[in-house]
Amino acid sequence: MTLEKMRWWHIAEVLPIEEDLFGAEKWSAAMFWNELAQRRFYLVARDDTGVVGYAGLSIVDKDEAWVQNIAVRADAQKRGIGRALLEALLAEAAARGVGRTLLEVAVDNERAQRLYVGYDFEPVGIRRGYYQPSNTDALVMMRSA
Repeated sequence: MTLEKMRWWHIAEVLPIEEDLFGAEKWSAAMFWNELAQRRFYLVARDDTGVVGYAGLSIVDKDEAWVQNIAVRADAQKRGIGRALLEALLAEAAARGVGRTLLEVAVDNERAQRLYVGYDFEPVGIRRGYYQPSNTDALVMMRSA
């Protein structure tokens, strides 16, 4: 498995992963195009089958960065890909001298929350009804540098 910068041509491989994992709450191609156009830090994880995961980071300023998303294709999960993507995002934030990194995760996604806690993220708030159309709450988690 290798990590590389996401480019526009990866979006076609990312969209089926989005659909499978997030259904009605998936990001559109336009949303990924917008992220890349704004020069946000995005990576894809690839193996011999193609794109198996992706992740993005938005650097707000020296004080704050936000993990935009982390996703791993269902048939490639439990192989450390999500962990590798998260570590790469955190390394980028550290390289840019960012003081704290935040993220939002569905309150019912306990597996992802355990991953984040393992990297010193702590719950700091709840965004009620954040994920639409399911109206699922998001747990806001933060990690200081």
